[in-house]
Amino acid sequence: MSWYYTPVPTVVPAEDFDASADANALRGAMKGFGTDEQAIIDILCARSNAQRQQIMEQYSSELGRDLIDDLKSELGGKFEDVIVGLMMPPEKYLCKQLNKAMKGMGTDEDTLIEVLAPQTNEEVKKIVDCYEEMYGRPLAEHLCSETDGSFRRLLTMIIVGARDAQGTVDADLAVEQAKQLYDAGEGKLGTDEEVFYKILAHASFDQLEIVFEEYKKLSGQTIEQAMKSELSGELYDALSAI
Repeated sequence: MSWYYTPVPTVVPAEDFDASADANALRGAMKGFGTDEQAIIDILCARSNAQRQQIMEQYSSELGRDLIDDLKSELGGKFEDVIVGLMMPPEKYLCKQLNKAMKGMGTDEDTLIEVLAPQTNEEVKKIVDCYEEMYGRPLAEHLCSETDGSFRRLLTMIIVGARDAQGTVDADLAVEQAKQLYDAGEGKLGTDEEVFYKILAHASFDQLEIVFEEYKKLSGQTIEQAMKSELSGELYDALSAI
């Protein structure tokens, strides 16, 4: 029933995949004078991430070279950023973006939201484990030092895996949760932010779909319309992303 379970990938594993042939073709595209950027695009953008990892391993074992180093030496600018990003396992790439969003002066809250808001518990756990392995610091600790208030509490609930398992639905509870959201926002003076972030961070995505349908029946407004009038700032952005 859910939009959440029917993703349509735009990059799929290549048929008749040959990691050795791809590794050698990439080396040929970068060896000598000039670089055949189109050949690099044709290979790496038409392989799944798992296949790219195999190509990188084959490149190292067969040619005795580091593919990432070679790509960095031959490419530049945003094109280099994209190609090198494609070569990273998804959780490592996401961890890199999270760290980049929090290190130095200021915090890029939009990146935190984009990376963390749509993740399942299983995906979050991979990110949390990978982050500590890459940076020697718990993700929760770093997030808490860079955020505050309801936004920090929401992100903390996401990364500790508070969301119910995929497929967990309860139609009667959805009616009750829709009423709780209404009473915490449109139905009162002021807004009880805690009710919003607790429900949206705890309920499965399938459950939320039903909750939002029930909310519209109750209020006449969509949940997006209600949140826009009741919330603001990073918390609104994060809950809207969910």
